[in-house]
Amino acid sequence: MENKDWLGNSQSVFRILGASSHSGYKREQHDYYATEPKAVKLLLTEEKFAHLIWECACGEGHISKELEKAGYAVISTDVVYRGFGEVSPVDFLNISPDFQFKGDIITNPPYKYALEFVKQALSIVYQGGKVAMFLKLTFLEGQKRKEFFKINPPKTVYVSSSRLICALNGDFERFKSSAVAYAWFVWVKGYSGEPVIKWIN
Repeated sequence: MENKDWLGNSQSVFRILGASSHSGYKREQHDYYATEPKAVKLLLTEEKFAHLIWECACGEGHISKELEKAGYAVISTDVVYRGFGEVSPVDFLNISPDFQFKGDIITNPPYKYALEFVKQALSIVYQGGKVAMFLKLTFLEGQKRKEFFKINPPKTVYVSSSRLICALNGDFERFKSSAVAYAWFVWVKGYSGEPVIKWIN
């Protein structure tokens, strides 16, 4: 690629990423879990981000809209169009690691591919850039993730002490409570210290 940097708008980033190449992680309707906006507000009370943010699994925009309200410039993409953002011409996991995004990445990825999303995000953000993922607290478990954490520790894990909701198909009227514990995992590219655990909510 001749130009590996972000040029300033969604058309530019799509032109850099190239033609459509959707792959196996495409989320069907029954695997869509929207993030409670309160979760984003809690994160923003604790963390500051680059002015430009990429929400790469935007769904109906529950995360993006809160980021925009807070004054951030947000690129919102997904492989499925749900009335918000744009359909990415290349799925996030297939973007070339040569591509450099000069902003931060914040999303709630499909949990089955959460580790792959984190790896990809860290590979394309700039040195010192932030990657914030809203994940089940059980993401801390697992031998594969343990080996990843040894090399790429999150800088901070914000554990929600009260349950936050990820609503199936974005239906917050139907799903008003949750049995799942969630946390914001925040990486800073290049960080090599011990993670800090904080409690929010």
